[in-house]
Amino acid sequence: MNWASLLGLGSWTAHWRAIAAEGALAAEDRLALARLEWAEQRRCLLWLALLLALFGALALVALMALSAAILVQFWDSPQRVQVAWLLAITWLLACAAVLAALMSLARKARQMFALTRRELAEDWRAIKEQL
Repeated sequence: MNWASLLGLGSWTAHWRAIAAEGALAAEDRLALARLEWAEQRRCLLWLALLLALFGALALVALMALSAAILVQFWDSPQRVQVAWLLAITWLLACAAVLAALMSLARKARQMFALTRRELAEDWRAIKEQL
């Protein structure tokens, strides 16, 4: 004897099974989206790190050579001290600009997985409306 159908629980359990299946499918979709976004983000971060290291090495060599060339040019002149201070101030301003760019990049990094978070927020809102 089927007690579930006698008590009218058949449609209720079928309803909850359908909801659970739909929820599992939605969770799989969200995980797939997160995996895709993470792969894209990881590739972008890898290239960014590689290019940043390469640029940093090349820029350091170039700027040190440029600084030495400027100091050598003005070594026997009365403006030698002024040129040295101008070079130091220029380096400090360059460091400040790089720091500002790094802070801007850190703020943008908070936007990682924006699509996944938006989808999850919409799902949560839909669940709350159904309850």
